[in-house]
Amino acid sequence: MRDKTRRQRYDSKKKTAKTFPISVATINFKHDGNIGYLIRSAACFGADRVHVIGSLPKRKILNPLSGSLVDYIPIKQHDSPSEFLQYTKANNIKLISAELCEKSESIETYNFDFSQPICIVVGHEEVGIPSEILNNSDKIYIPMPGVGYCLNTSQAANILLYEATTQYQNSGVKSYYLSDGKIEMQRKFETWNEAGMYNLP
Repeated sequence: MRDKTRRQRYDSKKKTAKTFPISVATINFKHDGNIGYLIRSAACFGADRVHVIGSLPKRKILNPLSGSLVDYIPIKQHDSPSEFLQYTKANNIKLISAELCEKSESIETYNFDFSQPICIVVGHEEVGIPSEILNNSDKIYIPMPGVGYCLNTSQAANILLYEATTQYQNSGVKSYYLSDGKIEMQRKFETWNEAGMYNLP
């Protein structure tokens, strides 16, 4: 009953919810829970989809961890980094990878370029982001003045999605679209699935 009430709230909010040309990608988490939390963040911030590079857990695992939002955002699974790169290049998507390295820029000064769709890539805390993706990305990092040096991946995605969507709304660009309820969302899923989007059962 509680889940039904939650879905009713989601369906109601979908009527005025904004979706931006901003997606988020993750590199095959070792902990399935992180993907569920990432899906929840992406849906809350208005990302247009989630990319998972590697294996994707079953819906019954993702649903409770995503706050039942797994049905409200498209998810595309890629078998490898090279397959993901082929997809983003074919769709003119600019990659922005969250990685602390020599050429990465702080999000305090980084200006997102919305002349094309963007995808924020976050890697696993232990292994990071594959070099072939980094070599085709802008690179940014989140300053951490405290004793810790690494955020949980879904926590990092929260900060980056907030910053990106805030900059987008302040940029004057008006290309975001309003979703008209769950029926339209289901139609979008049908279209995306035909284009190779991951179809959650």
